[in-house]
Amino acid sequence: MPHKSGRHFLQIPGPSNVPDRVLRAIDNPTMDHRGPDFGVFSQGILHDLRKIFKTRGPVIIYPASGTGAWEAALVNTLSPGDQVLMSETGQFATLWCDLANKLGFEPLFMEGDWRHGAPADAIEAKLRDDKNHSIKAVCVVHNETSTGVVSNVANVRRAMDAANHPALLFADTISSLGSVDFEHDQWQVDVTISCSQKGLMLPPGLSFNAISDKALAAAKSNSYARSYWDWQAMLANNASGFYPYTPSTNLLYGLREALDMLLEEGLDNVFRRHDRYAEATRRAVQAWGLEVLCKNPDEYSSVLTAVLVPDGQDADHLRAVILDAFDMSLGTGLGKVKGKVFRIGHLGDFNDLTLMGTLSGVEMGLSLADIPHQKGGVDQAMAYLTETAGRT
Repeated sequence: MPHKSGRHFLQIPGPSNVPDRVLRAIDNPTMDHRGPDFGVFSQGILHDLRKIFKTRGPVIIYPASGTGAWEAALVNTLSPGDQVLMSETGQFATLWCDLANKLGFEPLFMEGDWRHGAPADAIEAKLRDDKNHSIKAVCVVHNETSTGVVSNVANVRRAMDAANHPALLFADTISSLGSVDFEHDQWQVDVTISCSQKGLMLPPGLSFNAISDKALAAAKSNSYARSYWDWQAMLANNASGFYPYTPSTNLLYGLREALDMLLEEGLDNVFRRHDRYAEATRRAVQAWGLEVLCKNPDEYSSVLTAVLVPDGQDADHLRAVILDAFDMSLGTGLGKVKGKVFRIGHLGDFNDLTLMGTLSGVEMGLSLADIPHQKGGVDQAMAYLTETAGRT
């Protein structure tokens, strides 16, 4: 393959670009994970992680992908055969449902069109009909990475309270944590699931459960066998900063640096920055005459924008043209929207010029791939970024 100069543009919605500060931190010599220095170091990370989840409760770190955190949430709190209410908001909600089914739970999967978030009113109706309280958990994907749709978790909690139902509330923040505001305690979420390679700006390899008192109580009374995922063993060791098995020490170095970066910028500033880039991207899409997959403006994602190509066009062909011509990776369509959408990631360690380079590559690619569109999307985005410069 011929050499391509410059840096590859990784504009998928995760794994996101890893900042140089984080890469340098990971490059440190490996620490003794049983030594006293590690305990102090780890306790600081566990403390500051609570600020990102906005919780006073414990946050557990697993050496795993987000799929592991899904499993940990289910097996620690539920018993075989328990019913779980889930909403089909996209590919990852579907995969979570598949996992619950494989583990021996009974998912009640509410069908969706992949263009809207979890329907709080329908969830409330389902819970009101569940007179025997057979449903033990409600699972919601906060930011659906496959569609660019955000579900209103606070509304789901209000729906559960209105139905006076005792089910646990689980929220998947795998692609939203550190990019979109999330309130674990205020929204009374029982288990928040996340991972390292999105808004936390790390390579894949760490996953998280933030846990409420109600979830901890459920974990002490459920009958599902578990070992690697057992919260009790983790919490007992975490009290002194240690783990029941070998942690991902060098990824924890990177996590420490990523937490410092987020807290230095300030979470509210981080969220405003992501909002601004999402709005600039949507203005570009509108100017191109294309359509955002998300139907409801109140549910637009600030992590990514999924863009529909016109009927008869192949989004994956467009992505291939852009990769070949400009060395830029865009997200593919998944599941039901494969070949119909491309996804622009605008999350993590990201600035104005990165976004302008990304959108320029898309607009040039639309022309090279002969995708029907109008010119001027880059101009619209640039005008918005110029107008709002310095406001974050």
